[in-house]
Amino acid sequence: MDGRTGRRRSALLAAGTLSVALALAGCSAGDSGSADSAGPAAKAPLAEAGAADKGSGADAAGAGAGAPDLRVDQRAIIYTGTMRVQVANVDDAAREVNAAVTRAGGFIGGDQRRSADADAVAELQLRVPAAKFAGVVEEVAKLGRQESREINTQDVTEETVDLEARIITQRARVDSARRLLARASSIADLVSLENELGRREADLASLEAKKRRLADLTALSTITVSLAGPAAKTSEEKTETGFLVGLKGGWGAFVTSMTILLTVLGALLPWLVAFGVPLAVLLVALRRRRKPPALVATGVSAPPPVPAARSAP
Repeated sequence: MDGRTGRRRSALLAAGTLSVALALAGCSAGDSGSADSAGPAAKAPLAEAGAADKGSGADAAGAGAGAPDLRVDQRAIIYTGTMRVQVANVDDAAREVNAAVTRAGGFIGGDQRRSADADAVAELQLRVPAAKFAGVVEEVAKLGRQESREINTQDVTEETVDLEARIITQRARVDSARRLLARASSIADLVSLENELGRREADLASLEAKKRRLADLTALSTITVSLAGPAAKTSEEKTETGFLVGLKGGWGAFVTSMTILLTVLGALLPWLVAFGVPLAVLLVALRRRRKPPALVATGVSAPPPVPAARSAP
C-alpha cells in the first residue's frame, strides 16, 4: 500500500513538472512570435524599399558580371566613314547616291552644295543600316575616282550591357520611392520623398536617353561623302615654300592693299568734290582780301648827283 502510494505521487509530480515546463515554453514562444510580428509591421516600408534596392543591385551586378561573350554579328558596333570621290557631274552623282541609300533602307541626313560649275562640291551625310554599310561605301566609290576613304569602328557592347543594368536598377529605385511616397504620413516626409523621386526619375530619363542614342548609332551608320567636280581643288593641298612663293604672296598682299586703298579713295572722292572745291574757293577769296594794295608809281624824277669838290693845286 505504501509502495503504491509513493509511485503514484512520483507520477503525479512528474506530470505536473512536465505541464509547467510546456506552459512556460508556450508563453515564451508566444511572446517572441508577437514581438517578431510587430517589428516588421512597424518597419515594412523601409525594409521593402531596401530589399528592392538590394535586389535590383544584385540583378545589375549579375548582368554586368555574367555578360555573355557575344559573336561579332551580335555585338553593338558603331560604324562611321568619310570618303571623297571626284565625279564628272556632281548633281547626277548626288542623285545616284540618294538612290543607293534609299535602296539600302537609309536616308540622307544632310546635303550641302557649293557652286554649280566644274568646280562644284557636294557634301552628303548618309545614314544607312549597319548591315548595309560596306555595300553602300563600295557603291559610292564606283561613281567616280575615289580620292580618299576613312572607316572607323567603335565597339560599345559592354557599355550597352552596363547601361541596361543601370536602367533596371534605377527603375526599381523609382518604384520603391513611389511606394514610400504613397505611404507618407507627414508633410515633411511627403516633401522629402517627392524630391527624392524627382531625382531618381531624372536619372532614369538620362540613362534611357543614352540608351536610345547608342541604339540609334549602332542601328544606323553614318557616312560623310564629298562629291567633287573635275575642276575642284583637292582636299589636301601641299604647302609650298621658296623665294618665288614668298614673292608671289608679297605681290598678292601689295595688290590687295592697293585695291583697298583705291576703294577707300573712291569712296571719299565724292565727299572731297562736294566739300573740298567750295572750301578752296573760299580760302582763295579770303587771301585776296588780306593782300595790301600795290604802290602807285610817280612822275617825279630823282635829283641830280652832287659833283665832288676839287682840291687846290
